[in-house]
Amino acid sequence: MQMLKGVSEIEKIEYRLKELGLELPEAVVPLYSYVPVTIHHGTAYMSGQVPRIDGSVPYPGKVGQDVTVEQARELAEYCVLKGLSVLKAEIGSLDRVERVLKVTGFVQTASGFYEPSKVLDAASELLVKIFGEKGRHARSAIGAAELPDNTPVEIEFIFAVDIPAE
Repeated sequence: MQMLKGVSEIEKIEYRLKELGLELPEAVVPLYSYVPVTIHHGTAYMSGQVPRIDGSVPYPGKVGQDVTVEQARELAEYCVLKGLSVLKAEIGSLDRVERVLKVTGFVQTASGFYEPSKVLDAASELLVKIFGEKGRHARSAIGAAELPDNTPVEIEFIFAVDIPAE
C-alpha cells in the first residue's frame, strides 16, 4: 500500500476500500442468540457471515446446481465486507487489524461439486487487496450439505487486533 499524504493513520483502510470501489454495508444485529464478534487477548473471533442483503440471500441454493461459481464468489466477497463491517463496529477502526489469521468458509454444494476452494479464493483475494500482506491467512474451505436460509456461502474470520488496554 502506498504512503498516503494527508490521510491519518486511522483512515488508511477506509481509504483503501474507497480506492477499490468498495463500501462496507451497515453492521446489522444478529437474527439469533449470539454476538457477531468476541475479542479475547487481542484476537477477534467473528461469527459466520452470510450474504444476506436487505434481509434475503440474492442467489439461494447449492453451488454447482442452482448457483454458479461466479455468483458464489460474489457472495463470498460480500461476506468479507459484512465481516469487516461488524468488526469495525466492534473495534472502531479497521486500521486496528494487525493481521487476518484464519478464514473458515462453508459452501453449500450440490452432490459432486468438489471445488469450494474456488469460491473461497474470492474472499481470500479480497482480504489481500484490502490489507496487503497482513491479509494473507490460513484457511479452510468446507463443502456443506445445508446452510442457514439456503445460503450458498457462510464465512467466519479470526483477526489479530490492536485493542488498547482499559
